[in-house]
Amino acid sequence: MSDVQLITVTENEGEQRLDRWFKKRFPQVTQGHVEKMCRTGQVRVDSARAKASDHISPGQTVRIPPLPDAAAPVQRRAGSYSAADEKMIQNAVLWKDEHIIILNKPPGLPSQGGSGQGDRHVDGLTEALKFGYKERPKLVHRLDKDTSGLLMLARTDRVARALSEALRHRLTRKIYWAAVAGVPHPRQGSIKYGLQKSGGGRHGDEKMICIHPAKMAEHPDAKRAQTDYFTLWFLGSRLSWMALEPVTGRTHQLRAHMAEMGHPILGDSKYGVSGTENMGDGWGASIGGDISRKLHLHARMLTIEHPILKKMMTFTAPLPEHMARTWKTLDWGENQVPADPFSGFE
Repeated sequence: MSDVQLITVTENEGEQRLDRWFKKRFPQVTQGHVEKMCRTGQVRVDSARAKASDHISPGQTVRIPPLPDAAAPVQRRAGSYSAADEKMIQNAVLWKDEHIIILNKPPGLPSQGGSGQGDRHVDGLTEALKFGYKERPKLVHRLDKDTSGLLMLARTDRVARALSEALRHRLTRKIYWAAVAGVPHPRQGSIKYGLQKSGGGRHGDEKMICIHPAKMAEHPDAKRAQTDYFTLWFLGSRLSWMALEPVTGRTHQLRAHMAEMGHPILGDSKYGVSGTENMGDGWGASIGGDISRKLHLHARMLTIEHPILKKMMTFTAPLPEHMARTWKTLDWGENQVPADPFSGFE
C-alpha cells in the first residue's frame, strides 16, 4: 500500500481504542508499528495527533499513512511464546468466564508492547488465554510494567466496549496498595494536582509533572487528576502502608501524586530518586536492608458490574512475592485493615 488514506469509522465498528480499530483494519501491522506511527504524527484522528490508546467513535476520520503490503504481514506467530510464559500467564488468571478474564499481573511484565519490549507482554501472551475460544481476549486497560495486580481482559469487542465505557464514566472502582516513605498528614484525603508530560525522555520513559490546581489554566496541556488516599498502617514516622484510589486514570498518576506529597512509593526509580523531597528522614523510595528495591505498588481490589450478567463483582489480588516479603518483615497483616477504607469517603 503506497498512498495515504482517510478512513471514516463506521457505525458497525462502534467506539473502541484506536490501536484495536487499526489492527482489525490492517492485521499485518504490529502493535509497535501502530504506536510508532501515532508517536510520529503519521496517524491522525480528525486531523489531530492521537495516541494508540485514544478512543475513536463512528463518524471520525482516521488518516492512514502508507503501510506494509498485506501480502507480507508482519505478525507474531501464534504460540511463539515459551512454555514457561504460557504457564506464567495462565497461573495469573483469577477469574474467567465466556465474557471476561481477570489477571493478577506479575511485576516486571508490560501490559503491551512498545519500544524495546519485544513480544513478552500481556497482549503478546493472550493467545495462551483463549482457553478453547476462537478469538484472543483483548486488554481493556493497562498497568505500568512494574506495577502488579488486577488487569481486565474482554473476550469480545462488545464486552471490551462496555468495560471501557464503565472505566471512562468511573463506574469501575480500583484500590491500590502501596508502601511509601514517611507518613502523610493528614492521614486521609485527596490529591488533586493536575498532570502534564515533562517533555524529553523517550517514548515509554516519559515522566509526569504535577501542576497545582490553581495553576491549571497556565498549563493547557495538563490534565486534571485526583487520587484519594488512606493511611492503613505506619511505622513510626518512616514508612506507611497506603490505600490509593485513582478517581481519574492518568499516566503514572499514583506514583507522581505520592512523590508530590513528599511520600514516594518504595522502589520507584522514576519518581522516588534522591532529588525528591520526602518526609521519611531521607529514606526516599528505598530503605535498604531486607526490603526489596522493586516498586511497591499493587492493584489490590477491583469492583465492576459484569457487562453481561449485570451483577456487581469484586476481585482481590494477592500481593506479589516482593511486597508480601516486605509486609511480613514489617509485621503488617493483610486481614488487619478494611478491604475498602474509602467506603463513605467524601
